[in-house]
Amino acid sequence: MATTNDRKKGVFKSLDWPIIIIYIALLGLGWMSVCGASYDFDQGRNFFDFNTRSGMQIVWIGTSFLLASLVLSVDERIFDAFAYVLYIGFLLLLLATPFLAHDIKGSLSWIKVGSFSIQPAEFAKFATALCVAKYMGSNDFNIQKWWQFATACALILVPMALIILQKETGSALVYLAFFLMFYREGMPGSILFAGVSAVILFVVGVRFAEEPLWGMHIISLGKFLVMLLILIFTVAMMWVYTDRRSPVVRILLNGTVLTLAALLFSKYVIPFDITWMQLVLCVGIVVYLVYLAFHHQMLRYAYIALFAAGALTLHYSADHLLNHTLQAHQRTRIRVLLGMEDDPRGVGYNVIQAKIAIGSGGLRGKGFLNGTQTKLKYVPEQETDFIFCTVGEEEGFLGCAVVLMLFLFLILRLIHLAERQPYASARIYGYCVLSIFLFHVFINVGMVLGLTPVIGIPLPFFSYGGSSLWGFTLLLFIFLRMDAGRNRFIHNR
Repeated sequence: MATTNDRKKGVFKSLDWPIIIIYIALLGLGWMSVCGASYDFDQGRNFFDFNTRSGMQIVWIGTSFLLASLVLSVDERIFDAFAYVLYIGFLLLLLATPFLAHDIKGSLSWIKVGSFSIQPAEFAKFATALCVAKYMGSNDFNIQKWWQFATACALILVPMALIILQKETGSALVYLAFFLMFYREGMPGSILFAGVSAVILFVVGVRFAEEPLWGMHIISLGKFLVMLLILIFTVAMMWVYTDRRSPVVRILLNGTVLTLAALLFSKYVIPFDITWMQLVLCVGIVVYLVYLAFHHQMLRYAYIALFAAGALTLHYSADHLLNHTLQAHQRTRIRVLLGMEDDPRGVGYNVIQAKIAIGSGGLRGKGFLNGTQTKLKYVPEQETDFIFCTVGEEEGFLGCAVVLMLFLFLILRLIHLAERQPYASARIYGYCVLSIFLFHVFINVGMVLGLTPVIGIPLPFFSYGGSSLWGFTLLLFIFLRMDAGRNRFIHNR
Protein backbone atom coordinates (compact mmCIF):
# COMPACT_ATOMS: atom_id res chain seq x y z
CA MET A 1 0.00 0.00 0.00
CA ALA A 2 1.36 3.42 -0.97
CA THR A 3 2.34 5.67 1.93
CA THR A 4 1.60 9.37 2.22
CA ASN A 5 5.20 10.21 1.30
CA ASP A 6 4.96 7.98 -1.78
CA ARG A 7 1.81 9.78 -2.88
CA LYS A 8 3.45 13.17 -2.37
CA LYS A 9 6.45 12.07 -4.42
CA GLY A 10 4.08 10.86 -7.13
CA VAL A 11 2.29 14.21 -7.19
CA PHE A 12 5.63 16.04 -7.30
CA LYS A 13 6.77 14.00 -10.31
CA SER A 14 3.43 14.37 -12.08
CA LEU A 15 3.25 18.14 -11.76
CA ASP A 16 3.38 20.13 -14.98
CA TRP A 17 6.61 22.02 -14.39
CA PRO A 18 6.43 24.20 -17.54
CA ILE A 19 3.34 25.91 -16.10
CA ILE A 20 4.96 26.28 -12.68
CA ILE A 21 8.03 27.87 -14.31
CA ILE A 22 5.78 30.30 -16.21
CA TYR A 23 3.92 31.03 -12.95
CA ILE A 24 7.16 31.86 -11.13
CA ALA A 25 8.39 33.98 -14.06
CA LEU A 26 5.15 35.98 -14.13
CA LEU A 27 5.31 36.51 -10.37
CA GLY A 28 8.90 37.75 -10.64
CA LEU A 29 8.12 40.13 -13.49
CA GLY A 30 4.96 41.22 -11.73
CA TRP A 31 6.88 42.07 -8.54
CA MET A 32 9.38 44.13 -10.54
CA SER A 33 6.47 45.98 -12.14
CA VAL A 34 4.93 46.69 -8.72
CA CYS A 35 8.33 48.00 -7.60
CA GLY A 36 8.47 50.29 -10.61
CA ALA A 37 4.86 51.45 -10.34
CA SER A 38 5.00 52.19 -6.61
CA TYR A 39 8.54 53.60 -6.50
CA ASP A 40 8.85 56.93 -4.68
CA PHE A 41 11.93 59.10 -5.17
CA ASP A 42 11.70 60.37 -1.59
CA GLN A 43 11.63 56.92 0.02
CA GLY A 44 14.44 55.42 -2.03
CA ARG A 45 14.75 51.79 -3.02
CA ASN A 46 13.13 50.23 0.04
CA PHE A 47 11.61 47.43 -1.96
CA PHE A 48 11.61 44.98 0.95
CA ASP A 49 10.04 47.35 3.45
CA PHE A 50 6.66 45.94 4.44
CA ASN A 51 5.32 49.48 4.68
CA THR A 52 5.64 49.80 0.90
CA ARG A 53 3.53 48.10 -1.75
CA SER A 54 6.53 46.28 -3.17
CA GLY A 55 7.27 44.88 0.29
CA MET A 56 3.68 43.82 0.85
CA GLN A 57 3.62 42.21 -2.58
CA ILE A 58 6.44 39.94 -1.38
CA VAL A 59 4.15 38.89 1.45
CA TRP A 60 1.34 38.12 -1.00
CA ILE A 61 3.74 36.17 -3.23
CA GLY A 62 5.13 34.21 -0.28
CA THR A 63 1.69 33.32 1.01
CA SER A 64 0.69 32.36 -2.53
CA PHE A 65 3.50 29.80 -2.58
CA LEU A 66 2.23 28.44 0.74
CA LEU A 67 -1.32 28.34 -0.64
CA ALA A 68 -0.12 26.51 -3.76
CA SER A 69 1.77 23.97 -1.61
CA LEU A 70 -1.33 23.40 0.49
CA VAL A 71 -3.48 22.81 -2.59
CA LEU A 72 -0.96 20.34 -4.03
CA SER A 73 -0.91 18.39 -0.75
CA VAL A 74 -4.67 17.77 -0.88
CA ASP A 75 -6.17 14.79 -2.67
CA GLU A 76 -7.72 16.12 -5.87
CA ARG A 77 -10.93 14.18 -5.16
CA ILE A 78 -11.57 16.50 -2.20
CA PHE A 79 -12.21 19.41 -4.56
CA ASP A 80 -14.85 17.42 -6.41
CA ALA A 81 -16.46 16.19 -3.18
CA PHE A 82 -16.81 19.69 -1.70
CA ALA A 83 -17.52 21.60 -4.94
CA TYR A 84 -21.17 22.30 -4.12
CA VAL A 85 -20.37 23.16 -0.50
CA LEU A 86 -17.73 25.69 -1.57
CA TYR A 87 -20.08 27.17 -4.14
CA ILE A 88 -22.95 27.66 -1.70
CA GLY A 89 -20.55 29.01 0.93
CA PHE A 90 -19.19 31.66 -1.42
CA LEU A 91 -22.69 32.56 -2.60
CA LEU A 92 -23.62 33.31 1.00
CA LEU A 93 -20.42 35.30 1.43
CA LEU A 94 -21.09 37.29 -1.74
CA LEU A 95 -24.63 37.95 -0.52
CA ALA A 96 -23.34 39.23 2.82
CA THR A 97 -20.44 41.26 1.39
CA PRO A 98 -22.38 44.51 0.65
CA PHE A 99 -23.51 44.56 4.29
CA LEU A 100 -20.01 43.89 5.69
CA ALA A 101 -17.90 45.86 3.21
CA HIS A 102 -16.62 49.39 3.46
CA ASP A 103 -17.29 51.76 0.58
CA ILE A 104 -14.06 52.01 -1.44
CA LYS A 105 -14.42 54.33 -4.45
CA GLY A 106 -18.08 53.38 -4.76
CA SER A 107 -17.43 49.63 -4.52
CA LEU A 108 -18.88 47.45 -1.76
CA SER A 109 -16.76 44.37 -2.49
CA TRP A 110 -13.97 44.57 0.10
CA ILE A 111 -14.26 43.07 3.59
CA LYS A 112 -11.90 44.32 6.26
CA VAL A 113 -10.00 41.54 8.06
CA GLY A 114 -7.59 42.91 10.61
CA SER A 115 -5.11 45.24 8.96
CA PHE A 116 -5.94 44.23 5.39
CA SER A 117 -8.96 43.68 3.16
CA ILE A 118 -10.08 40.76 1.01
CA GLN A 119 -12.34 40.67 -2.02
CA PRO A 120 -14.58 37.55 -1.96
CA ALA A 121 -15.42 37.97 -5.65
CA GLU A 122 -11.85 36.92 -6.55
CA PHE A 123 -12.21 33.62 -4.69
CA ALA A 124 -15.72 32.91 -5.93
CA LYS A 125 -14.27 32.24 -9.39
CA PHE A 126 -12.60 28.96 -8.44
CA ALA A 127 -15.64 27.85 -6.41
CA THR A 128 -17.94 28.55 -9.36
CA ALA A 129 -15.59 26.75 -11.74
CA LEU A 130 -15.50 23.69 -9.45
CA CYS A 131 -19.29 23.65 -9.12
CA VAL A 132 -19.91 23.99 -12.86
CA ALA A 133 -17.27 21.32 -13.59
CA LYS A 134 -18.87 18.89 -11.13
CA TYR A 135 -22.36 19.46 -12.51
CA MET A 136 -21.37 19.24 -16.17
CA GLY A 137 -18.96 16.37 -15.54
CA SER A 138 -21.69 14.02 -14.38
CA ASN A 139 -22.51 11.10 -16.65
CA ASP A 140 -26.08 12.15 -17.35
CA PHE A 141 -25.25 15.75 -18.35
CA ASN A 142 -25.99 16.69 -21.94
CA ILE A 143 -25.45 20.30 -22.99
CA GLN A 144 -27.91 19.78 -25.86
CA LYS A 145 -30.74 19.43 -23.32
CA TRP A 146 -31.87 22.99 -22.76
CA TRP A 147 -32.84 22.58 -19.08
CA GLN A 148 -29.42 21.19 -18.19
CA PHE A 149 -27.67 23.91 -20.17
CA ALA A 150 -29.90 26.52 -18.50
CA THR A 151 -28.98 25.12 -15.07
CA ALA A 152 -25.27 25.37 -15.87
CA CYS A 153 -25.78 28.97 -17.02
CA ALA A 154 -27.66 29.74 -13.81
CA LEU A 155 -24.72 28.47 -11.74
CA ILE A 156 -22.63 31.18 -13.41
CA LEU A 157 -25.19 33.99 -13.54
CA VAL A 158 -26.11 33.83 -9.83
CA PRO A 159 -22.66 34.82 -8.48
CA MET A 160 -22.39 37.29 -11.35
CA ALA A 161 -25.61 39.00 -10.20
CA LEU A 162 -24.45 39.07 -6.57
CA ILE A 163 -21.19 40.73 -7.59
CA ILE A 164 -23.10 43.35 -9.58
CA LEU A 165 -24.96 44.17 -6.37
CA GLN A 166 -21.55 45.02 -4.89
CA LYS A 167 -21.15 47.63 -7.67
CA GLU A 168 -18.31 45.60 -9.19
CA THR A 169 -19.43 45.34 -12.79
CA GLY A 170 -15.92 44.53 -14.05
CA SER A 171 -15.48 41.53 -11.75
CA ALA A 172 -18.97 40.33 -12.69
CA LEU A 173 -18.27 40.47 -16.42
CA VAL A 174 -15.35 38.06 -15.94
CA TYR A 175 -17.91 35.29 -15.49
CA LEU A 176 -18.89 35.65 -19.14
CA ALA A 177 -15.59 33.87 -19.87
CA PHE A 178 -17.24 30.61 -18.82
CA PHE A 179 -19.16 30.63 -22.10
CA LEU A 180 -15.90 29.83 -23.91
CA MET A 181 -15.85 26.60 -21.92
CA PHE A 182 -19.48 25.94 -22.89
CA TYR A 183 -18.48 26.22 -26.55
CA ARG A 184 -15.71 23.63 -26.07
CA GLU A 185 -18.16 21.29 -24.35
CA GLY A 186 -20.63 21.32 -27.25
CA MET A 187 -22.64 24.51 -26.91
CA PRO A 188 -24.10 25.31 -30.34
CA GLY A 189 -22.05 27.82 -32.24
CA SER A 190 -25.24 29.76 -32.91
CA ILE A 191 -25.34 30.84 -29.27
CA LEU A 192 -21.79 32.16 -29.44
CA PHE A 193 -22.65 33.85 -32.73
CA ALA A 194 -25.72 35.44 -31.15
CA GLY A 195 -23.61 36.80 -28.31
CA VAL A 196 -21.02 38.31 -30.65
CA SER A 197 -23.79 39.71 -32.84
CA ALA A 198 -25.40 41.38 -29.83
CA VAL A 199 -22.15 43.18 -29.02
CA ILE A 200 -21.72 44.29 -32.65
CA LEU A 201 -25.31 45.55 -32.90
CA PHE A 202 -25.04 47.44 -29.62
CA VAL A 203 -21.74 49.10 -30.55
CA VAL A 204 -22.83 50.04 -34.07
CA GLY A 205 -26.22 51.31 -32.91
CA VAL A 206 -24.75 53.45 -30.13
CA ARG A 207 -21.69 54.68 -32.03
CA PHE A 208 -23.53 55.93 -35.13
CA ALA A 209 -26.90 56.78 -33.59
CA GLU A 210 -26.41 60.52 -33.94
CA GLU A 211 -24.84 60.50 -37.42
CA PRO A 212 -26.97 61.02 -40.55
CA LEU A 213 -27.12 58.59 -43.44
CA TRP A 214 -25.92 59.91 -46.80
CA GLY A 215 -26.42 63.51 -45.69
CA MET A 216 -30.09 62.87 -44.81
CA HIS A 217 -30.52 64.03 -41.21
CA ILE A 218 -33.93 62.41 -41.01
CA ILE A 219 -32.28 58.96 -41.11
CA SER A 220 -29.96 57.71 -38.37
CA LEU A 221 -26.92 55.92 -39.74
CA GLY A 222 -26.83 53.75 -36.61
CA LYS A 223 -30.41 52.53 -37.00
CA PHE A 224 -29.94 51.90 -40.72
CA LEU A 225 -26.78 49.83 -40.17
CA VAL A 226 -28.29 47.83 -37.31
CA MET A 227 -31.36 46.91 -39.35
CA LEU A 228 -29.14 45.98 -42.27
CA LEU A 229 -26.93 43.84 -40.02
CA ILE A 230 -29.97 42.06 -38.55
CA LEU A 231 -31.00 41.15 -42.09
CA ILE A 232 -27.49 39.94 -42.95
CA PHE A 233 -27.03 37.97 -39.71
CA THR A 234 -30.45 36.32 -40.07
CA VAL A 235 -29.73 35.28 -43.65
CA ALA A 236 -26.30 33.96 -42.61
CA MET A 237 -27.85 31.81 -39.86
CA MET A 238 -30.42 30.43 -42.29
CA TRP A 239 -27.67 29.56 -44.77
CA VAL A 240 -25.58 27.75 -42.14
CA TYR A 241 -28.23 26.05 -40.03
CA THR A 242 -30.90 25.11 -42.58
CA ASP A 243 -30.81 23.00 -45.74
CA ARG A 244 -33.39 24.88 -47.82
CA ARG A 245 -31.83 27.57 -50.01
CA SER A 246 -34.94 29.07 -51.62
CA PRO A 247 -36.14 30.92 -48.45
CA VAL A 248 -32.62 32.31 -48.00
CA VAL A 249 -32.47 33.63 -51.55
CA ARG A 250 -36.01 34.99 -51.29
CA ILE A 251 -35.31 36.95 -48.09
CA LEU A 252 -31.95 38.23 -49.29
CA LEU A 253 -33.25 39.33 -52.69
CA ASN A 254 -36.42 40.99 -51.41
CA GLY A 255 -34.61 42.65 -48.52
CA THR A 256 -31.89 44.06 -50.78
CA VAL A 257 -34.32 45.36 -53.41
CA LEU A 258 -36.69 46.96 -50.88
CA THR A 259 -33.88 48.59 -48.90
CA LEU A 260 -32.15 49.98 -51.97
CA ALA A 261 -35.42 51.21 -53.49
CA ALA A 262 -36.46 52.93 -50.25
CA LEU A 263 -33.03 54.52 -49.90
CA LEU A 264 -33.10 55.97 -53.43
CA PHE A 265 -36.72 57.11 -53.08
CA SER A 266 -35.93 58.90 -49.82
CA LYS A 267 -32.82 60.52 -51.29
CA TYR A 268 -34.19 61.75 -54.59
CA VAL A 269 -38.01 61.82 -54.34
CA ILE A 270 -39.64 62.26 -50.93
CA PRO A 271 -37.41 62.22 -47.83
CA PHE A 272 -38.64 59.83 -45.15
CA ASP A 273 -37.12 57.69 -42.41
CA ILE A 274 -36.50 54.38 -44.18
CA THR A 275 -35.60 52.65 -40.90
CA TRP A 276 -39.36 52.25 -40.33
CA MET A 277 -39.54 50.33 -43.58
CA GLN A 278 -36.58 48.26 -42.45
CA LEU A 279 -38.35 47.54 -39.16
CA VAL A 280 -41.44 46.33 -41.03
CA LEU A 281 -39.18 44.20 -43.22
CA CYS A 282 -37.46 42.62 -40.20
CA VAL A 283 -40.78 41.93 -38.49
CA GLY A 284 -42.02 40.38 -41.71
CA ILE A 285 -38.95 38.13 -41.80
CA VAL A 286 -39.66 37.00 -38.23
CA VAL A 287 -43.24 36.15 -39.14
CA TYR A 288 -42.05 34.33 -42.27
CA LEU A 289 -39.56 32.28 -40.24
CA VAL A 290 -42.26 31.30 -37.75
CA TYR A 291 -44.43 30.20 -40.71
CA LEU A 292 -41.54 28.09 -42.07
CA ALA A 293 -41.01 26.53 -38.64
CA PHE A 294 -44.64 25.32 -38.51
CA HIS A 295 -44.91 24.47 -42.21
CA HIS A 296 -41.75 22.36 -42.39
CA GLN A 297 -41.82 21.24 -38.75
CA MET A 298 -38.28 22.56 -38.28
CA LEU A 299 -37.44 24.05 -34.90
CA ARG A 300 -34.33 25.73 -36.30
CA TYR A 301 -36.45 28.28 -38.14
CA ALA A 302 -38.09 29.18 -34.84
CA TYR A 303 -34.67 29.65 -33.20
CA ILE A 304 -33.57 31.95 -36.03
CA ALA A 305 -36.83 33.90 -35.70
CA LEU A 306 -36.11 34.22 -31.97
CA PHE A 307 -32.63 35.54 -32.79
CA ALA A 308 -34.03 38.19 -35.16
CA ALA A 309 -36.72 39.24 -32.67
CA GLY A 310 -34.14 39.40 -29.89
CA ALA A 311 -31.84 41.53 -32.03
CA LEU A 312 -34.66 43.99 -32.68
CA THR A 313 -35.50 44.11 -28.97
CA LEU A 314 -31.85 44.73 -28.09
CA HIS A 315 -31.60 47.54 -30.62
CA TYR A 316 -34.67 49.40 -29.34
CA SER A 317 -33.66 48.91 -25.69
CA ALA A 318 -30.01 49.96 -26.18
CA ASP A 319 -30.79 53.64 -25.67
CA HIS A 320 -32.62 52.92 -22.41
CA LEU A 321 -29.81 50.62 -21.27
CA LEU A 322 -27.13 53.21 -22.03
CA ASN A 323 -28.85 56.34 -20.75
CA HIS A 324 -31.07 55.06 -17.94
CA THR A 325 -29.61 51.77 -16.65
CA LEU A 326 -25.84 52.30 -16.67
CA GLN A 327 -24.28 54.68 -14.19
CA ALA A 328 -22.95 58.02 -15.42
CA HIS A 329 -19.28 57.01 -15.27
CA GLN A 330 -19.99 53.73 -17.08
CA ARG A 331 -21.90 55.58 -19.78
CA THR A 332 -19.05 58.06 -20.20
CA ARG A 333 -16.49 55.26 -20.45
CA ILE A 334 -18.43 53.67 -23.30
CA ARG A 335 -18.85 56.95 -25.14
CA VAL A 336 -15.16 57.80 -24.74
CA LEU A 337 -14.11 54.33 -25.91
CA LEU A 338 -16.32 54.57 -28.99
CA GLY A 339 -14.95 58.02 -29.82
CA MET A 340 -18.29 59.75 -29.27
CA GLU A 341 -16.86 62.28 -26.84
CA ASP A 342 -13.59 63.41 -25.29
CA ASP A 343 -12.98 63.47 -21.56
CA PRO A 344 -9.22 64.01 -21.18
CA ARG A 345 -9.53 65.24 -17.59
CA GLY A 346 -12.06 62.66 -16.47
CA VAL A 347 -12.77 59.10 -17.59
CA GLY A 348 -10.36 59.32 -20.53
CA TYR A 349 -7.48 60.55 -18.38
CA ASN A 350 -6.31 57.10 -17.27
CA VAL A 351 -6.18 55.69 -20.78
CA ILE A 352 -4.49 58.77 -22.23
CA GLN A 353 -1.74 58.71 -19.61
CA ALA A 354 -1.33 54.93 -19.97
CA LYS A 355 -0.90 55.29 -23.74
CA ILE A 356 1.68 58.04 -23.21
CA ALA A 357 3.58 55.83 -20.75
CA ILE A 358 3.61 52.81 -23.07
CA GLY A 359 4.47 54.87 -26.13
CA SER A 360 7.33 56.62 -24.37
CA GLY A 361 8.98 53.28 -23.68
CA GLY A 362 9.78 52.74 -27.34
CA LEU A 363 11.39 49.47 -28.39
CA ARG A 364 13.57 48.68 -25.37
CA GLY A 365 12.08 50.88 -22.68
CA LYS A 366 13.61 53.45 -20.37
CA GLY A 367 14.95 50.88 -17.93
CA PHE A 368 13.99 49.77 -14.45
CA LEU A 369 12.78 52.73 -12.33
CA ASN A 370 13.57 55.20 -15.12
CA GLY A 371 10.03 55.83 -16.28
CA THR A 372 8.67 59.34 -15.94
CA GLN A 373 4.91 58.90 -16.39
CA THR A 374 4.73 56.20 -13.73
CA LYS A 375 7.34 57.60 -11.33
CA LEU A 376 5.67 61.00 -11.33
CA LYS A 377 2.29 59.32 -10.73
CA TYR A 378 0.59 60.59 -13.86
CA VAL A 379 -1.17 57.23 -14.32
CA PRO A 380 -3.87 56.50 -11.69
CA GLU A 381 -4.17 52.92 -10.41
CA GLN A 382 -0.79 52.14 -11.98
CA GLU A 383 0.01 49.44 -9.38
CA THR A 384 -3.26 47.60 -9.98
CA ASP A 385 -5.50 47.89 -13.04
CA PHE A 386 -3.02 49.88 -15.18
CA ILE A 387 0.19 48.11 -14.21
CA PHE A 388 0.84 47.00 -17.79
CA CYS A 389 1.76 50.59 -18.68
CA THR A 390 4.73 50.26 -16.29
CA VAL A 391 5.93 47.27 -18.29
CA GLY A 392 5.62 49.27 -21.50
CA GLU A 393 7.41 52.35 -20.19
CA GLU A 394 10.30 50.60 -18.43
CA GLU A 395 10.76 47.52 -20.62
CA GLY A 396 9.42 48.83 -23.92
CA PHE A 397 7.84 46.88 -26.75
CA LEU A 398 10.21 43.95 -26.19
CA GLY A 399 9.26 43.69 -22.53
CA CYS A 400 5.56 43.82 -23.35
CA ALA A 401 6.08 41.12 -25.99
CA VAL A 402 7.84 38.87 -23.46
CA VAL A 403 5.01 39.26 -20.94
CA LEU A 404 2.32 38.59 -23.54
CA MET A 405 4.24 35.57 -24.87
CA LEU A 406 4.41 34.14 -21.36
CA PHE A 407 0.66 34.51 -21.02
CA LEU A 408 0.22 32.94 -24.46
CA PHE A 409 2.37 29.95 -23.46
CA LEU A 410 0.36 29.65 -20.25
CA ILE A 411 -2.97 29.58 -22.13
CA LEU A 412 -1.71 27.10 -24.74
CA ARG A 413 -0.24 24.85 -22.06
CA LEU A 414 -3.50 24.92 -20.12
CA ILE A 415 -5.36 23.87 -23.27
CA HIS A 416 -2.93 20.94 -23.64
CA LEU A 417 -3.45 19.91 -20.02
CA ALA A 418 -7.22 20.23 -20.25
CA GLU A 419 -7.38 18.03 -23.34
CA ARG A 420 -5.40 15.22 -21.72
CA GLN A 421 -7.67 14.90 -18.69
CA PRO A 422 -9.32 11.48 -18.33
CA TYR A 423 -12.26 12.92 -16.38
CA ALA A 424 -14.78 15.29 -17.95
CA SER A 425 -15.01 17.39 -14.77
CA ALA A 426 -11.23 18.01 -14.74
CA ARG A 427 -11.27 18.97 -18.42
CA ILE A 428 -14.18 21.35 -17.86
CA TYR A 429 -12.49 22.93 -14.86
CA GLY A 430 -9.30 23.36 -16.92
CA TYR A 431 -11.20 25.22 -19.63
CA CYS A 432 -12.84 27.40 -16.99
CA VAL A 433 -9.40 28.34 -15.68
CA LEU A 434 -7.87 29.17 -19.06
CA SER A 435 -11.00 31.10 -20.10
CA ILE A 436 -10.77 33.29 -17.00
CA PHE A 437 -7.05 33.94 -17.55
CA LEU A 438 -7.66 34.74 -21.23
CA PHE A 439 -10.47 37.17 -20.38
CA HIS A 440 -8.39 38.98 -17.76
CA VAL A 441 -5.34 39.37 -19.99
CA PHE A 442 -7.32 40.42 -23.06
CA ILE A 443 -9.49 42.99 -21.27
CA ASN A 444 -6.77 44.37 -18.96
CA VAL A 445 -4.20 44.89 -21.71
CA GLY A 446 -6.93 46.11 -24.06
CA MET A 447 -8.18 48.78 -21.65
CA VAL A 448 -4.62 50.04 -21.04
CA LEU A 449 -4.21 50.39 -24.82
CA GLY A 450 -7.66 51.98 -25.18
CA LEU A 451 -9.08 49.03 -27.13
CA THR A 452 -11.59 47.80 -24.55
CA PRO A 453 -13.72 49.56 -21.90
CA VAL A 454 -12.09 50.41 -18.57
CA ILE A 455 -13.88 47.96 -16.29
CA GLY A 456 -11.26 47.64 -13.55
CA ILE A 457 -10.01 44.06 -13.54
CA PRO A 458 -6.44 43.03 -12.56
CA LEU A 459 -3.70 41.59 -14.74
CA PRO A 460 -3.01 38.06 -13.40
CA PHE A 461 0.14 37.81 -11.24
CA PHE A 462 1.08 41.44 -11.99
CA SER A 463 -1.47 43.71 -10.34
CA TYR A 464 -0.80 44.55 -6.71
CA GLY A 465 -2.97 42.86 -4.11
CA GLY A 466 -3.42 39.65 -2.19
CA SER A 467 -7.00 38.77 -3.13
CA SER A 468 -6.39 38.66 -6.88
CA LEU A 469 -3.04 36.86 -6.50
CA TRP A 470 -4.47 34.24 -4.14
CA GLY A 471 -7.54 33.82 -6.33
CA PHE A 472 -5.48 33.21 -9.47
CA THR A 473 -3.14 30.89 -7.57
CA LEU A 474 -6.06 28.80 -6.30
CA LEU A 475 -7.56 28.62 -9.79
CA LEU A 476 -4.30 27.46 -11.35
CA PHE A 477 -2.98 25.06 -8.73
CA ILE A 478 -6.27 23.26 -8.16
CA PHE A 479 -6.14 22.38 -11.85
CA LEU A 480 -2.47 21.40 -11.59
CA ARG A 481 -3.40 19.09 -8.70
CA MET A 482 -6.19 17.56 -10.81
CA ASP A 483 -3.74 17.06 -13.66
CA ALA A 484 -1.19 15.46 -11.34
CA GLY A 485 -3.84 12.97 -10.22
CA ARG A 486 -4.72 11.85 -13.73
CA ASN A 487 -2.32 8.90 -13.35
CA ARG A 488 -4.70 7.45 -10.77
CA PHE A 489 -7.23 6.89 -13.57
CA ILE A 490 -4.60 5.24 -15.78
CA HIS A 491 -3.40 2.91 -13.02
CA ASN A 492 -6.94 1.96 -12.04
CA ARG A 493 -7.97 0.92 -15.55
